[in-house]
Amino acid sequence: MWDAMPGTGAFVALGDSFTEGIGDPYPDGSGYRGWADRFAERLAVGRPGLRYANLAVRGQLLREVADDQVPRAVAMAPDLVSLAAGGNDLLRPRADPDAMARAFDEAVARLCQAGCQVLVFTGFDPRTFPLIRLIRGKIAAYNMHLRAIAHQRGCLLVDLWSMRALADPRAWSLDRLHLAPDGHRRVALRASEVVGLPVEEDWREPFPPVPVLPRHRATAWLAARRADAGWAREHAAPWVARRLRGVSTGDGVPPKRPELLPLFPQAL
Repeated sequence: MWDAMPGTGAFVALGDSFTEGIGDPYPDGSGYRGWADRFAERLAVGRPGLRYANLAVRGQLLREVADDQVPRAVAMAPDLVSLAAGGNDLLRPRADPDAMARAFDEAVARLCQAGCQVLVFTGFDPRTFPLIRLIRGKIAAYNMHLRAIAHQRGCLLVDLWSMRALADPRAWSLDRLHLAPDGHRRVALRASEVVGLPVEEDWREPFPPVPVLPRHRATAWLAARRADAGWAREHAAPWVARRLRGVSTGDGVPPKRPELLPLFPQAL
């Protein structure tokens, strides 16, 4: 297990919108927090002087993460790097989980050869939502590769697929692609457990039950279908339109923490 004991260290987060923190805005509107910021904050408690960079950019494909972010992380020489990538690829019809796994393995190998401990994330189980769950098989195949890569390369593994609490729609934003604040909080707790950090909360805790009286079940079903139609209009259609135009939500968006700097001012 990676050394999570007190001491100065460096953590670099790589990936796409999941690691950038989309869906978990800071209250002051200064940007997105997300699981990686939350995890870094926990990591800094036991590691005074922790330096943290977040190179993740929304919309990036696996190859972009491997070609653009991985070399920058290697140059920073951190002792811990998180890698969560491939979700945007899997949303595309021609995604090949086997080819993606080879690219992911190459990225992990570069980080390991540089002396970094790598924290690998699998993909989520998308069974909660219609349409998106149609790619469940591809995600499952990709995840099998990721688990094997983590085992063979000696990586730490955060298995998002097995986090049953995230099957609750309340863990997700309205776009059904990004976690809501509580979903990010739970992932940060899970990542903390994986690296050996003490946690005082349980990410497994279920959401409070939502009672539905028998006579209201039909109404609830209709409300759910209206929500599906609203999602298709407000989120799915714009996504398809961007794909047709060949543009990404990350075009022109810089990483939120491009430099490896102390997380807290008092660490200076």
